[in-house]
Amino acid sequence: MLNLFRIAGDISHLVSILILLQTIEKGKTTSGISLKTQILYVVVFVTRYLDLLTTYVSLYNSLMKIFFIASSVYVVWLMTSKYNKKFKEDQDVFPVKYLVGGSFVMSLLFHYKFTFSEILWSFSLWLEAVCILPQLFLLQKTGEAKAITTHYIFALGLYRALYIPNWFYRYYSENRLDLLSVSAGLLQTTIYSDFFYVYYQKVLKNWGFNLPQ
Repeated sequence: MLNLFRIAGDISHLVSILILLQTIEKGKTTSGISLKTQILYVVVFVTRYLDLLTTYVSLYNSLMKIFFIASSVYVVWLMTSKYNKKFKEDQDVFPVKYLVGGSFVMSLLFHYKFTFSEILWSFSLWLEAVCILPQLFLLQKTGEAKAITTHYIFALGLYRALYIPNWFYRYYSENRLDLLSVSAGLLQTTIYSDFFYVYYQKVLKNWGFNLPQ
């Protein structure tokens, strides 16, 4: 049965990455983009999609997983190699060790099976929920944000927000509720909530964009 919520979420996720790539390649700069957030996304996708090597679900599923891994690695390469001289490392200072450590602890406490693959999968969920924090911190630190960067963050947050009704749709259509995914997704959406409000007020109403200090 066609799940429109998941498809809409996946499209929003794809759009967010395309916006990010366009931002970097067109402007030939990584200004305003957090390298730490992008590295965390590489960790998220690699740890979550290791099952590519062992499990086949569908062509769509496999292509999406490959795209997310490849695109996240490519963004990090752009930021560390092609445009590394234009990256302001002194501004991207959020202590990510707490995000990684906290996510690992959560994966040990909350999982379905105490196996290597399940722990990594749980870890990826909790890390994805918080890995946007360095990016939001960077925007707040610098004050001003390019509109296209905020569009990227909005599309990324919308992807996770759309996955929430997807999970409840699956509960009613498949009698299956993934409590770990829902919990991590709600946490992630909560983190985005303040940004969503500011985005609506400052961008959609065509005002200047400044994050509250």
